[in-house]
Amino acid sequence: MNTSINYLIDRLIQYGIEKNIITSDDTTYSRNAILERLNIKEYTAPVEVVDAKGVSDPSELLKPILDWAYESGLLKNNTVTERDLLDTSIMGCLTARPSEVIHEFKAIEEKYDPQTATKWFYQYSKDTHYIRQDRIRKNLSWGVKTEYGELEITINLSKPEKDPKEIAAAKLVESSNYPLCLLCKENEGYAGRLNHPARQNLRTIPVKLNGESWRLQFSPYVYYNEHAIILSDKHEPMKISKLTFTRLLDFVERFPHYFVGSNADLPIVGGSILSHDHYQGGYHQFPMAVAEEEETFHIPSLPGVRLGKVKWPMSVLRITGKNKSDVVYAADYIRKKWQGYSDETVGVYSHSGDIPHNTITPIARMEEGQFQLDIVLRNNRTNEEHPMGIFHPHAEVHHIKKENIGLIEVMGLAVLPGRLIEEMKQLEAAMLSHNPEKAIRSNENIIKHYQWTQNILGRYSEVTKENCYDILKRELGKTFAVILEHAGVFKRDEKGQQAFLQFINSLK
Repeated sequence: MNTSINYLIDRLIQYGIEKNIITSDDTTYSRNAILERLNIKEYTAPVEVVDAKGVSDPSELLKPILDWAYESGLLKNNTVTERDLLDTSIMGCLTARPSEVIHEFKAIEEKYDPQTATKWFYQYSKDTHYIRQDRIRKNLSWGVKTEYGELEITINLSKPEKDPKEIAAAKLVESSNYPLCLLCKENEGYAGRLNHPARQNLRTIPVKLNGESWRLQFSPYVYYNEHAIILSDKHEPMKISKLTFTRLLDFVERFPHYFVGSNADLPIVGGSILSHDHYQGGYHQFPMAVAEEEETFHIPSLPGVRLGKVKWPMSVLRITGKNKSDVVYAADYIRKKWQGYSDETVGVYSHSGDIPHNTITPIARMEEGQFQLDIVLRNNRTNEEHPMGIFHPHAEVHHIKKENIGLIEVMGLAVLPGRLIEEMKQLEAAMLSHNPEKAIRSNENIIKHYQWTQNILGRYSEVTKENCYDILKRELGKTFAVILEHAGVFKRDEKGQQAFLQFINSLK
């Protein structure tokens, strides 16, 4: 195959035409834009026919162009960061202006329905390489049956690790307050820098929530189908309030095939970005959404809604009602009650002095034509035994995961660290050796899993080459269920569930 830069550019343009992100009328314009990005002054049309049929992912077309850029000196360093800055810039040459994307989205929504519109926008974001399919495919995912239903497990390999040179180079870049954060609307079309990703191929869809201006976009590293980010036009901190519930229900009213939820607004139990108000949504049914309601209540102080206690490792109240304002009122009533609620018998304290500990993680959806809000009770208190959080993964499971339990994991999808891939392989080899105990203890990479694997070996009568890795995957899922139990404020034992019912009774 021809590897000349002119041929590579024309093949990328042909890809854009075949994916309908540009038309044949855009050929010369798009080529000239890419030539400018690559600092190429002359162009000669390839002799052979240029074809990009069957190419579903632009990364395979971009790779040889980036290799050429490094070999020709255009890229100073052949690092992931610098390659990402350049390939995003190139794909920006093929990405339509925001107004054109918005116009197409609205036209599809009006002609068909919101589901068809988001499906188109999702595919468009893949085709323009904003959603990096080549990296997402590296993630490992599977399901594990537990007493709470089938939990979803993902080992995250999609976000590339930066080497020390890249990290050092990023620190030398002059600080900038533009954009203020990764979620600000000003990222759309931004060229990026060594310490901030390029976003020339990012497009967003305006959405009105509670009459306010918000935007719908997708995550570049999606964890599930149509993994959407809904962000405020304003750079304001995360805050759970009555407005949150109105916005969430406004969103699912317009996009009834989506769920949408908010991370909690306090450290430890909140998300990774608390400085910019945003939600996450998508076209995916999480395990928590299908979890049964163990008990249901009709509370006089909350007319027009049904309240359910959900069978889930965390403490979840489900509000269902036909009237949006009734559901909003009920959710805010529960939020306010929980903010000041304490129960020393189960270690729940709402405040330490003036410092608040209680908050919630809300998730909205439409269910058989009714509005539904799951209210997950959270508490971020710490103590000497649990300095990272009492209702947070405890030290005994830190060998698997010690990071915050955010919205996605609350709903039953574990996002586990990439290091586990190699560690599971080494554990498998050790467990199948003549002396598993010695093999694990002598390996500094996996000694942290020693107690865990000893427990596994004690419960399985036969561990073989054929079943060992599957056993480890199954046990990872069961450990994730334990992690969620740690994050539950009312434990699943008799004492904890009695305390949960006492809180529900307090709503009356």
